[in-house]
Amino acid sequence: QVQLVESGGGLVQVGGSLRLSCATSGFTLDYYAIGWFRQAPGKEREGASCISSSDTYYSDPVKGRFTISRDNAKNTVYLQMNNLKPEDTDVYYCSVIARGRRFWGQGTQVTVSS
Repeated sequence: QVQLVESGGGLVQVGGSLRLSCATSGFTLDYYAIGWFRQAPGKEREGASCISSSDTYYSDPVKGRFTISRDNAKNTVYLQMNNLKPEDTDVYYCSVIARGRRFWGQGTQVTVSS
């Protein structure tokens, strides 16, 4: 079955960096776009970045600071987050649309302290 497992979150100071990983299984990553979303308590989940086989997308709040990449051989998508700000504090989820529906991972908490 389709599974996504995020890891790499944690507590970091303002200006620091983290790299999130999204390990995928149950489908051939090469053929699918993967998105990273984030959600703060009481707020809607919002898209942060997305990667297809040929393109990448970044939302305005993360553009220039976050870099998305993929390693199809390892079935893993990464989100390198640099120059982190307190407003980046969220639960980060990766997601894929496959087999006619959207799948989510369980999320990983990122906390940026000032």
